[in-house]
Amino acid sequence: MSDMREQQEARPVRQEGEAAEPRRDEERGSSGPRRGKGFFKKKVCKFCAQKLVINYKDADTLRRFVTDRGKILPRRITGSCAKHQRELAVAIKRSRALAMLPYVLK
Repeated sequence: MSDMREQQEARPVRQEGEAAEPRRDEERGSSGPRRGKGFFKKKVCKFCAQKLVINYKDADTLRRFVTDRGKILPRRITGSCAKHQRELAVAIKRSRALAMLPYVLK
């Protein structure tokens, strides 16, 4: 019991008009507790919505799903569904094998 009383007495007493100590999240620079990334628009699969067909021969369409370095873009960026993302990856790999798309851009 006496330990608790000593700890309370050891704390600095805040006078009226003094600012309180900054909270931990304020020290880090965030504006509030646990802010998310914000509202984002749900991406819709272009292949489902527009009834597009994935074809390995159509290099122009496949180029939109490849980065400038030659990497296949993930679902969270392209907005395609899992089924079409798998088909897209296979089509890109096939067109690379036939030299319609480059493996790596220099």
